[in-house]
Amino acid sequence: MNFVKFYNGVEIPQVGLGVFRTKSGEETVNAVKYALDAGYRHIDTAKIYGNEESVGEAILNSGIDRKDIFITTKLWNQDIREHRTREAFEESLKRLKTDYVDLYLIHWPADGYEDAWLEMEKLYQEGKIRAIGVSNFHQHHFESLMKKATIKPMVNQIEAHPYFTNQELIDFYLKQGIQVEVWSPLGGTGGNLLEDPLISKLAEKYGKTNAQIVIRWHMQRNTIVLPKSVHKERIESNIDVFNFVLSDEDMALISGLERHTRVGSDPDHFDF
Repeated sequence: MNFVKFYNGVEIPQVGLGVFRTKSGEETVNAVKYALDAGYRHIDTAKIYGNEESVGEAILNSGIDRKDIFITTKLWNQDIREHRTREAFEESLKRLKTDYVDLYLIHWPADGYEDAWLEMEKLYQEGKIRAIGVSNFHQHHFESLMKKATIKPMVNQIEAHPYFTNQELIDFYLKQGIQVEVWSPLGGTGGNLLEDPLISKLAEKYGKTNAQIVIRWHMQRNTIVLPKSVHKERIESNIDVFNFVLSDEDMALISGLERHTRVGSDPDHFDF
């Protein structure tokens, strides 16, 4: 496993399992179990996913020491708007069956996010969170946050994939010393990125799967990747990405697939 270091010294595994839209109960428990058995040590969930309890159960029953697993969860928009950051965090802890989380993120820049951040700073200073960050923040959201913040976010989690490289925003955050995580790294459910002829051609060239090619591209852009799957074989395959390197030329070819098309909402225009 490769690790990425936050500016506060905390290390995060560069590849994690995302559990967005993974059903609570057996489906999530099994996905997390498959991942941990395959060598993953980073699980990314959120309150709104509705599966924190199942993530917590799978980790508890894994036999792996809690300190060896990196857990991320997120503060939902309604809790931001209702100024219940601390209460929402404590509820997440209970569902996850743990007394701390490794990373806590503001899920979207909902109204009141600056105040939510100040409360998250306190939770961080109390030792209940090892790292704090944001998600779906454009540059102007970060700039607004920093007018009030005393602690800079350690990470921003954003949409990125070869059809929406988001390179300018990634470069901005990396220059600030803030790491970047990417969601929908494989182009999103129902997308056709993995059937792209170029990706297929490169998969054949390197003797890898189409998904492995895309995951490796993200890694070589110095981002943290969160591929989602509930299938044992794909979960195992998605982490088998440490034994090859894409050439600079092939990296550029993949980046050239840019279409500027999101699969998720624009952080400036969301209605949830």
